Amino acid sequence: MHPMLTIAVKAARRAGVIINRAAQDIDALTVSTKRHNDFVTEVDHAAEQAVIQILLKAFPDHAILAEESGAQGKSDYVWIIDPLDGTTNFIHGFPQYCVSIGLRHKGTVTQAVIYDPGRNELYTATRGHGAYLNDRRMRVSKRTQLDDALIGTGFPFREFEHIGEYLAILRKVMAQTAGVRRAGAAALDLAYVAAGRLDGFWETGLAPWDMAAGSLLIQEAGGLVSDFDGDGNYLDSGNIVTGTPKVFALLLQIVAAHRTK
Repeated sequence: MHPMLTIAVKAARRAGVIINRAAQDIDALTVSTKRHNDFVTEVDHAAEQAVIQILLKAFPDHAILAEESGAQGKSDYVWIIDPLDGTTNFIHGFPQYCVSIGLRHKGTVTQAVIYDPGRNELYTATRGHGAYLNDRRMRVSKRTQLDDALIGTGFPFREFEHIGEYLAILRKVMAQTAGVRRAGAAALDLAYVAAGRLDGFWETGLAPWDMAAGSLLIQEAGGLVSDFDGDGNYLDSGNIVTGTPKVFALLLQIVAAHRTK
């Protein structure tokens, strides 16, 4: 395992311990609202601090971009961190959430860790060296048709101005596939695409920390990732389409046909 990835795994597991401990007594959580439908708990903050502490101890000159504490430092190496993706699920005891850590070097994601502490599933990738789930090589599924594909998505939950556009895409995807799933933690959905559990995924309005690690996992597992224009600009645009090579192309067609912005 790449030395930088080893440190990231250590950080993700440390965050996972904090999350699992808190999950045993969810009623004791202090929950605050950042904005409409956007929640944060002291677990998010504690997990994030644990991750940053481990990363900066090993790499003091690296920069950080984290969901709760924002950007710090200047470097060609930027750690992009979501300490608890799926906070709303976590608050409700719905067991679908994860820690996501990606390393971006000069604009390219080179290391990725997604850790699901509830299931103890660790997804890792180093650019050019494949993707792994608990040390077993991961590949995207072999599905090539939409009609037998299981597709993941996330509903727009903060910005509702493009809801009509989103529902038009959803309606078409529902009609043309084997099923649509909306599990509530985008980073984990992307890991599921890499693991072949979902055949494709799309969402709009995401942040870099939702996508950084997952996008590399998928690419290293043989899948394709783009923004809604078919370009590689998803970390900045917040819009992502991904899947097995064939499913990706078919899903992108549907998404692109209904875009208004």
